[in-house]
Parts: sequence; structure tokens; C-alpha cells
Amino acid sequence: MTIKEIELNNFRIYKGYNKIDLSVNNDENIVIVSGKNGYGKTTFLMSLVWCMYGRQMSDVDEIYKREIESNGNYKKYIKNSLNRQAEFEGNTTFSVSVTFANVTTIPDITCNELKITRTYHTEGNKEEELEILIDGMESELAEEVGKEIFIRDFIMPKEIAKFFFFDAEKIVSLAEIHTAEQRKELSKAYVEVLGIKQYQDLKEDLESYLNKLKAETASTKDKSNLDRIKRESTDKEEENLEIQKQIENLNEDASALKFDIAKLQEKLIKNGSVITVDELNELRNRKEDLDKHVNQIQIELKSYFEIIPFAIAGKLLTQVFEQIIDERNFINRNFDKNKVDDISTNIINDLINLPRPKDILITHEVQEYYIKSFKELVKKHLGEEEAQSNEDVELIHNYSESEKAELEQFINNIRLSFKEKFSRINTDFIRSKNELNDINKKIKLAEEKSEDALVVADRKKKIELEQQYETIQQKIGVLNQKIDDNSNLIIQHKKEINRITERLDLGKENIEIGKEVENTIKTLKRFIIDFKNEKSKSLSERIKNGLDTLLHKKSFIKDVNVEIIGEDIDINLIDSRGNIINKDSLSKGEQQMYATALLKGLVDESNISFPVFIDSPMQKFDVDHSNSIVKHFYPKVSEQVIIFPLLKKEMSEEEFNILLPNISKTYLIKNIDNEQSAFEKVESKEELFKIFERDYQDAI
Repeated sequence: MTIKEIELNNFRIYKGYNKIDLSVNNDENIVIVSGKNGYGKTTFLMSLVWCMYGRQMSDVDEIYKREIESNGNYKKYIKNSLNRQAEFEGNTTFSVSVTFANVTTIPDITCNELKITRTYHTEGNKEEELEILIDGMESELAEEVGKEIFIRDFIMPKEIAKFFFFDAEKIVSLAEIHTAEQRKELSKAYVEVLGIKQYQDLKEDLESYLNKLKAETASTKDKSNLDRIKRESTDKEEENLEIQKQIENLNEDASALKFDIAKLQEKLIKNGSVITVDELNELRNRKEDLDKHVNQIQIELKSYFEIIPFAIAGKLLTQVFEQIIDERNFINRNFDKNKVDDISTNIINDLINLPRPKDILITHEVQEYYIKSFKELVKKHLGEEEAQSNEDVELIHNYSESEKAELEQFINNIRLSFKEKFSRINTDFIRSKNELNDINKKIKLAEEKSEDALVVADRKKKIELEQQYETIQQKIGVLNQKIDDNSNLIIQHKKEINRITERLDLGKENIEIGKEVENTIKTLKRFIIDFKNEKSKSLSERIKNGLDTLLHKKSFIKDVNVEIIGEDIDINLIDSRGNIINKDSLSKGEQQMYATALLKGLVDESNISFPVFIDSPMQKFDVDHSNSIVKHFYPKVSEQVIIFPLLKKEMSEEEFNILLPNISKTYLIKNIDNEQSAFEKVESKEELFKIFERDYQDAI
């Protein structure tokens, strides 16, 4: 899939209608779009993200989330995207269109071109519109599944978009994982981009279908329970969707209040003259980072709070586990004993029924002697001793082998790592809260230095807004807890459905299809294990090969180890001594090299055909690293690569010349006036720097 063209109409600095042709071919797969700072490079990239994801663009990259928050909320943020001159002239609408070519991701649909257009109206009842055309016709599939869902399912999931739209300077965030929540978010994206999730989803769908088939043979009581559980689960899922909408609305209100509070705070501090606005912004930024860090720690602590009662009741938990072991041994012994008895009986019956030679006489006493002796010998060699078999164990828990293994893993976690992890997280939480309190005191002190009547009124207003903000945050907290409770209940319901259906047999009419589904599930389980191992190995090799190509110090990283355990993915760099390298100890340039190698490895492993957009290339790189990136990364990372460099600073003429054989088109963003920029194609791509220098003599 490639992007043929993008059209911007009155979007920010791009006044009126602006179209840019981004088409490429196999040999020339790179497009360069350059311009001075403030002319619209980053805006161009942002327009593409907005066109595809709308108000969900904040989920694509942290930078969009921060910008939306700094403007109050999404509505205020995006409303400001109407070109100022166009607004002055009476226009109330802006839009962005993206036309894709070579689209092969939509099942059962032949598609030459797919066009997405997102339009925003600053006035009127209808604010935002989304149109999807396939070969010039409205898509029935998009209407059926929902246009936003269509884009995420068939064009690009928002969870992995960060790997295709990125700021080269900020991709070091891939190397900076400090909390379990950050690892969870990245692991979720890795699982999606590596294609693991689609097989896990398929397995779960088949398991649900098998449960449905088995439920048809359930007793009246079991059917009633299954119907009740399914109904409750559906209700909770629908309730969670509704709560999520409430949270989104509350977050919008909270962002608007936060914006107003920040403005009043800035005003109060200016009047107090204790600290400068720049110092205030530094404190704010640190406060924002700490707030996020504290929230992430609280989420981790919350997960440990559920474990604490079990840690306290350690002796009792051990006794429970010992009882479960005894139960499983008892169940297995009985199973083995019954199996041995069945085998013995079958063999004896077969022996009795064998034709005997006429000259051999076997009396009844002889036959009974050998039958008894045979049973004892079989029991001796294949079964359990009689005394052990007769031990009676009360089945209190009746856990399956998988449930027993899960409990054993849980107990081992408490014994081996819980105390150390909980202590570390709790210490980090206290330290962060103390620093946060110190910052809040500094800001409050700066606000209180002036007692002018207007200042007093502003301070009173700020306190009122802060109280409203805190009330909303509390409501959001309650709603998030409700979502967690519902989600946990849904998980318990799934387990209960599995327990009920495991006891049931398939009906005669469903035996054939049921066995086929069971075999497919077993095959899928084995395949998923093998697939994860294969992806771990191949991603490790790709990252290692990428680092060997890009880094100066070839022996610095001896190996790369990718571990996929359940939903978590850990990527470890190994030195020559076999030790794990702390990624925080890497220089910024090395971190960016690692993130670049990881990015290329993920894109290659994903088999997702989508353009890669790169803003601020070659930041933090020395000359050798930059040359490695230009030679080995940009031309090969995707079938279509669009780069937004600041010429001479983020891309030298030498680097450009290395890329030249792979470049399809070059553009300069020309600034017509303070409120308007436009794309100008450089017809002879070789002359990009020459024309740039001619037009911008004062360029950096």
C-alpha cells in the first residue's frame, strides 16, 4: 500500500487547496519534503494523522496528546486548525484527503484507489465528517462496520501507527521503558505489529464457538446458568463502552479546566514576580511528568494490592496448594488405576477367546490362577500399589492441571519477587509524591506574593476551577474502577463458561464439526507457540543485524534477546560477557540507533505494507551514524518513505546525494506570507540544495 496524493484545504498554514503527489516506484521509493522551521513540515505530518484518526490521534503519539491538552481539549485544539486568513475571509470549513494506491488489505474487494477525507466545520451542528471512497464510490463495508473502525481494521491500527509516523528524534522513547505500564503499552503494540494478536483472537473465537456447540447439550440448569452468565457479560461489555464515552467527555471537560487553570496560574505568577514564566513552564513540565509517573506507579501498586492478602496468608496458601497437589495425585491415581484395570480386563478377555490347541488342556483352576497372577503383575508394573490407591482424598477444590500450574506460578511469584518489586515501587511512589509536593509548594508560593484585589479574585477563581477539576478526576477514577470491576467479572464469567462446557459432550449432530474445531484449536495453540518462538528469533536477528550495520562499536552488543511471554515482550541487549545492557546507560545517539534498528525490525517482521513518515531525521547522529542511516535504513525501511528534513541541519548535501538514486520526488515548502505556505515541486530533484540555497540565503 502506498499513498498516491494528499490534499489539504485551509488546514493550518496551508490556505486554500493544496495537493502534493507522493507516488513512487520500486527503485525510487523516497520523497523529500523540506522547508524552514515554521513553514509546515510537522503540520503536514500531523494532517495525515488527523485525517486517519481524528479525535483518536492522541492515542497515536504522546506529542499530539500534549498539544491537545495544552489547548484545553480536542475541540479547541482542532478548531484552531482552520487557516487564520481563511477564517478572516469567512470560511468555516477545513479538510484533509489521503488517497491510497495498491490497497490489498480489504478482504474480497478489488481496489485500485481508496480515498479518506476528514472535514471539520467550525460552525453549525455537524462538526466532523469522515468520507471513505473506494474507486470513487462510497464504501458499503465502511458504512457497515463504521468508518473509524474500517480505517483501524483495514488500513492501519492506531496502536501501531507510531511505528510508521515518527519523529526520528523522539523514537528513543522505544529505548526508555521504566514502568510496567509503559512495557505493557509497548508490548501490546509489538504483539499487534508482529501479527501474534490475530491468531490469538482466532483461537478465542473458535473456543467460544466450541463452547456454544457444547452448550446445546447442557441440562436445563446449566443452560440457565450459561444464558445468565452470557447475558451479564454482554451487559457489562456494553456498560464499559458507555462508561468509556463518559470518561472521554469528562476528560474533555478536565482538559478545558486544566487549560484555564494554567492561564490563571501564569497570570498570578506574573503579578507575583517571584519566578519567571520560563521557570514556571519548567516546573509545570516536571509536574506533568511526575503526575504521569505517579499515576503509572499507582496502577502498578493497585495490581500488587490484590496480591498482598495472599502474601500475608502465606502459610494458609501453602496448605491450600498442598491440598490441591493431593487432589490431583488422587485423581491421577484413580484414572491410572481404572485405566490399568480396563487394559487387564481387555487382555484377559482376548486371551480367553483365543483358539486353543486341542492337545492343551486348561482347567478352570489354572485359568483363574493365571488371571489373578496376570492382574497382579500388570498392577505391579503399570499401576499404583493397592494401599496407595485406596487412600481417600476429599475433593475440595478440584483444580485442573492448568489451574494448579497457574496457582503454583502465582505462589512462586510471591515467594521470589513480590517483596522486592513491591518495596521498590513503593519507594519510587513516595519519592515522586514528595517531589510533586515540593513543586506544588513552589508554584503556590509564587502565586501568593501579590495581594491586589484583581489577583485575589483570580486566585479565588483558580481555586474554584481546581476544585471542579479535582471533582472530575475523582469521577473519572470511580468510572475507571467500574471498568476494571466489569472487566474482571467478564474474565471470571469466561472461566465459568469454560468450566461448565468442559463437562459437556457434543451433541450427535455437532460431533463432526466439534471435533474439527477442537483439532483446529489444538493446532492453533501449537502454532501460536511456534509462531512466537519464530518471531522472537527472527526479530532478535533483525535487530542485531541492524545494530551491526548502524553502530560504530561492532562488538559492543554481542546479542539481542527477544522474549515473548504471554502478552509481554521484553527486548534485551547482551554484551560480550553475557550481561544485559541497561538501555539507560546508552548515549542518546546509541539509544536512537537501537530504536531505529528495532523500528526497522518490527516493520520488516510485520509484513504490513504502509508508507513510513520520518520527521527530524539524523538528530543526535554523528557523520558516520548518519551515513549508515542514509545507506542502510531509509531506502529499505518501506516501499514508500517520506522524509521531512531541515536541509543542511538534519540532512547534509552529501547525505542527500547518497540517497539520490532512491529519491522519486523532492518538494520545498514555500512560505507565501505569515499565514500561508504551499508545496513547490523541484522538477530536477538533483537541484534541491541548489534551489534551497538560492531561495533561502539565510538558511541554517
